[in-house]
Amino acid sequence: MTNTYRVSADIGGTFTDIVFQDAESGACGAVKVLSTPKNPALAVLEGIHAAIPADAEIDFFVHGTTVGLNALLTRNGAKVALLTNENFRDIYTIQGNDRGEIFSIRWNKPEPLATLEHTYAARGRIAGSGEVVEPLNTDDLDALVEATRKEGYEAIAIAFLFSFVNPEHEKAAAAYLAERLPGIPIGLSHRVSPEWREFERTSTVVMDSYLAPVVQTYLQTLVESLKDRLPAGQGLHVMESNGGVMTVASASETPLQTLLSGPVGGATGGKALAAGIGRPNLICVDMGGTSFDASLIIDGLPSQSNETKLEGLPVQMSVVDIHVIGAGGGSIAWQEAGAMRVGPQSAGSDPGPVCYGRGGAEPTVSDANLVLGRLDSANFGGDITLDVEAARRALAGMGETFGLSAEAMAQGVIDVINAKMADAIRTITVQRGIDPRDFSLVAFGGAGPAQAAALAEELMIGEVIVPVHPGAFSAWGMLQTDVRHDFKETLYSFWDLMEPATLDAAFTGLEDRGRAYLREEGVADEAITFERLIDFRYFGQEYVLSIPVPGGAVDMDAVRKSFDEAYLRQYGHNSPENRVEMANIRVAAVGRLPRPDNAPPAAEPAKPARERKVVFGGEAMSTAILDRNAISAGDEVAGPAIIEESTATTLIPPGWQARLIDGGHLSLTREPAS
Repeated sequence: MTNTYRVSADIGGTFTDIVFQDAESGACGAVKVLSTPKNPALAVLEGIHAAIPADAEIDFFVHGTTVGLNALLTRNGAKVALLTNENFRDIYTIQGNDRGEIFSIRWNKPEPLATLEHTYAARGRIAGSGEVVEPLNTDDLDALVEATRKEGYEAIAIAFLFSFVNPEHEKAAAAYLAERLPGIPIGLSHRVSPEWREFERTSTVVMDSYLAPVVQTYLQTLVESLKDRLPAGQGLHVMESNGGVMTVASASETPLQTLLSGPVGGATGGKALAAGIGRPNLICVDMGGTSFDASLIIDGLPSQSNETKLEGLPVQMSVVDIHVIGAGGGSIAWQEAGAMRVGPQSAGSDPGPVCYGRGGAEPTVSDANLVLGRLDSANFGGDITLDVEAARRALAGMGETFGLSAEAMAQGVIDVINAKMADAIRTITVQRGIDPRDFSLVAFGGAGPAQAAALAEELMIGEVIVPVHPGAFSAWGMLQTDVRHDFKETLYSFWDLMEPATLDAAFTGLEDRGRAYLREEGVADEAITFERLIDFRYFGQEYVLSIPVPGGAVDMDAVRKSFDEAYLRQYGHNSPENRVEMANIRVAAVGRLPRPDNAPPAAEPAKPARERKVVFGGEAMSTAILDRNAISAGDEVAGPAIIEESTATTLIPPGWQARLIDGGHLSLTREPAS
């Protein structure tokens, strides 16, 4: 009998992680391979060949990609032309009135993705009511047609005033341009983001168009490269920024939704982990080779937002709230103004850290951990043997500037990177009025478990969870999610004037769109569910809170009470006596995917325990080195100790202890003070 597998791939800047799950038993395994930046599909293929027998079938494949995000960060997207209304060419260039950093004398507005010289205008106007005030003059579009051929525009974004109320002019302009410019992707703001705020909506559609050719080309290349191993049609999926998955066809139509496709897998894994171990509040940290991603699970659900900023530019879309900084195992230590910095530059996979022996010359976090004895040069995973002497020379060379030994310099690198990561966690907790001490810290990524205890001490967190397959946990999380698409529309009214029947009809319309969309992706009707939300604010305010609304008949008073309570939790006060406005309604259409229950990891032969000297607090201590497979339920491992496995290394400092909990996960806690 041929085995069938569900497979996920998390393509990172340094490593590509593959998780494979037996579709019948639910048993999971994981492998890591070095990423291939010039063609990410090559690393995916290598990982699949290493993990899945050649005669096995793959009936579901999902992957997270940073192709779109990297194109944005490096400004390597498409050359975009923007079309808007006459006399409103400056909306995108001027941007909003939010100065960003109000006390910084060096702050500059973010560079737009389509400058004023690449912005075109057409006569025609639709009022805020949706009434056509002036017909669209299609003759004005001929200048854009000619410029596209002359300038070589690769995509066009159209954002007309009030198109979210009446999209007639955007549709007509798109039809006119498509007839004359075949093959050029055209983004329409009412499709990408049908809600108010002209600059934000314009920014969103420009970013979608900027990414479209890059993401579409990548997905076509991936499908072609993997066609011999992966299922045709509906089997190939891509993670969405909202924590769901979508088919490759949908991803090609809405490339913007792939922006946070890579990091979001860790948050979806955190949601499944919270349910499995009975800890509803988690801080999830993913430290890979290049970046450090932090997210929250609150009351069992990932923290989400309806808007985010990337490179300073607003994007109107539903996203899992993730804070990303350049801090990973490959982060480079460097000098500036007599001080040491670590990151955001990364050695990546090519050449990689000095200890990889692939040509890297600048010391990194991984080099520092190796010199401190926290990594095993001969047991790092894969086919890599780490060169500890090369790492020591690199750190000693930098240490000469500061009068420090290689070991002291290595400890300094670790201290700096830990401080950066702790600050990133404070950004999503303390700065939002959330006490991190009320959470457990979930540490994953290839480098995360080695730094987790130090982070917990810095933030006074009492427990660290190191999940099964920690180095590939984001990829594991991708197998725990469902198909999801978000739909929205602006529906403005005072809440006390809104008719329940009008509200229900509007929600039903969005749900009908969602149902049709999911059916096209092969989701059966019985697997489809919906989540309703409304954006509320107090009268006179600018920004909103999204409040869940139960399906069926709406209890207007109960919904209003939910908003007041949510406002109190968020800001520490509320105004139940004030009038409330609603701005937008939202529907998440979710298609449940069939999947087996996750089986605990199978017992494997464990490598013998041993000891080596590891530096803690500047002192070399005899430290037990254990294989994770050798730890059974009920065992306690007291620090100092190191637990090794194929995808990560977990560091247990003095004063900490580890034990196995449900599901085979590790729980690290501080030993009680004597």
